[in-house]
Amino acid sequence: MEKQKTRKEIEKCYKWDLTTIYKSEEEWTNDLEKVKKELNKISNFKNNIVNSSENLLKYLRFDEKLERKIYKLYYYANLKHDQDTTNSKYQVMLGKITDIIKLESELSSFVNPEFLSVKYSKIKKYIKEEKGLEEYSFLLEQIYRYEDHKLNADEEKIISTFSDMLSLSEDVYESLTDSDLKFGVIKDENGKEYEFTKSNYSKFISSKDREVRKNAFELMFNTYSNYKNTIAKTFKGNIECLTDMAKIKKFNSSLEAALFNDNIDVDVYNNLIDTVNKNLKTIYKYYDLKKDVLNLKELHLYDIYVELVQECKKEYTFEEAKEIVLKALEPLGKDYLKIINKAFDEKWIDVYNNVGKRGGAYSSGFYDTNPFLLLNFEGELDDVSTLAHELGHSVHTYLSCKNNNYSNSSYKIFVAEVASTVNELLLCRYLLNNSKDNKEKLYILDYMMGLYTGTIYRQVMFAEFERDMHALKEQGEILTNELLSNKYYELNKKYFGKNVVVDDLIKYEWERIPHFYYNFYVYKYAIGLSCASYIVTNILDNKEGALENYIKFLSSGGSDYPANELKLAGIDITKSEVIESAVKMFDETIDEFRKIYNEK
Repeated sequence: MEKQKTRKEIEKCYKWDLTTIYKSEEEWTNDLEKVKKELNKISNFKNNIVNSSENLLKYLRFDEKLERKIYKLYYYANLKHDQDTTNSKYQVMLGKITDIIKLESELSSFVNPEFLSVKYSKIKKYIKEEKGLEEYSFLLEQIYRYEDHKLNADEEKIISTFSDMLSLSEDVYESLTDSDLKFGVIKDENGKEYEFTKSNYSKFISSKDREVRKNAFELMFNTYSNYKNTIAKTFKGNIECLTDMAKIKKFNSSLEAALFNDNIDVDVYNNLIDTVNKNLKTIYKYYDLKKDVLNLKELHLYDIYVELVQECKKEYTFEEAKEIVLKALEPLGKDYLKIINKAFDEKWIDVYNNVGKRGGAYSSGFYDTNPFLLLNFEGELDDVSTLAHELGHSVHTYLSCKNNNYSNSSYKIFVAEVASTVNELLLCRYLLNNSKDNKEKLYILDYMMGLYTGTIYRQVMFAEFERDMHALKEQGEILTNELLSNKYYELNKKYFGKNVVVDDLIKYEWERIPHFYYNFYVYKYAIGLSCASYIVTNILDNKEGALENYIKFLSSGGSDYPANELKLAGIDITKSEVIESAVKMFDETIDEFRKIYNEK
């Protein structure tokens, strides 16, 4: 067995270069001490911020300068920590700056109430008076969007006092499902016994052995059925908090309140669900394909996660992955590729796994640092895809920071997955066009079909369930376990269609979805992939202005609301054509798979 390397054993050329942030840890420590002193100055602005345009500008500039120092310290410590989580020195560094961030938040708690103590009209007058305020105008506009939803000082204080209580349902749910639920023992294809957990469920539910899949499905949901009343209480409690808070804050619904921060209209959410519902025939077509390829008389829900192509053993060196990604992203133009090459040449990427390194992958960047990519590259096709994905985030961050002032540089989560998924789709298309191996092509097409089923159809089913359960509460319904389970079962029947056996136990699946506690989050996944599909289609079809408009979108950072930024890329998320573009790409992928499969 090959021993896992230590950090020191990884070649320098495969490690990120964090000296571009701080040349030494001593320099980091010196900056930390300076920031501690700066924190004491926050109180000087109390009761002064909105007294004049001059004071407002002074505060905003002070706050920006302090925040930039704090997050430069944070990114360095966090990246150091993640490269080796066993290193106690980095644990201490991260702990220190995390405490600073908490303290800064506490010391600044007076700021937003002070802003909202005056009318926005007064702030707009200040912006006209003081030119320096113009760069903060969108930041101030976002603060004052909440003007109609603010409470008086005493009411806000009461809500703040009970803030921990408001998240109690989610905390109890996480504690129960992460720590207390025990699922028993399961056997794999070879009869070897394992403790069955939430983490390894995906391994067993996608097993080549149908009996293993069936056992995993039944063991998972029989266990959850034993906790249906308790979890129904946490779910109901969470919805009650959100719907009641929305009412208190003068929103028409909890859905409207959840979308407000991104300035997304409720119609966008509803249109996504309606459009996918009108295109369910495509997902039915996919399940018919799955049934045929797996050669099953009946396709059950415990069959849907097994891969249609079991093995694609091709391995890639990191250098090969780099060349493939560069070739795949050529449609994005020379300027885009220059940034990608900077990532490789300037060592933004930490490539290989080592003892103590954080698992998974991410791209993390900030206005005063390069974007940095953490990988755990193992040489599989998935690792090549991950490299393309994370580089998408990095280029988005790089262009956002280079083309905007600090206050407008950070893009919203709503648009974050667009750039990464564009790269994934371009990679898939490049590999399909250049592979001479039909098995590899089928593997890629199977991956793409899984992307669409999991990111669009499944997430939209979740979004529909979440919307409808909140609406029922707002209409006065009591959310019992029976109601929740029956509604979820009926949704599954609709989304899987008459040619799939919708096993009765699926009615308890809603209990294991933590996203239902994330306050209308999942629809963003479906919107992101839909936008990426639309963009890729237009770029590969050489649609006039498609590439230039996409780069404008990537460069917009956080300078506007997400829907307006997407319009720069030619996307109107209020219309169905964007979602329909993704459905079309999914449909064509199904046809392409079947064609190649039938040629075998």
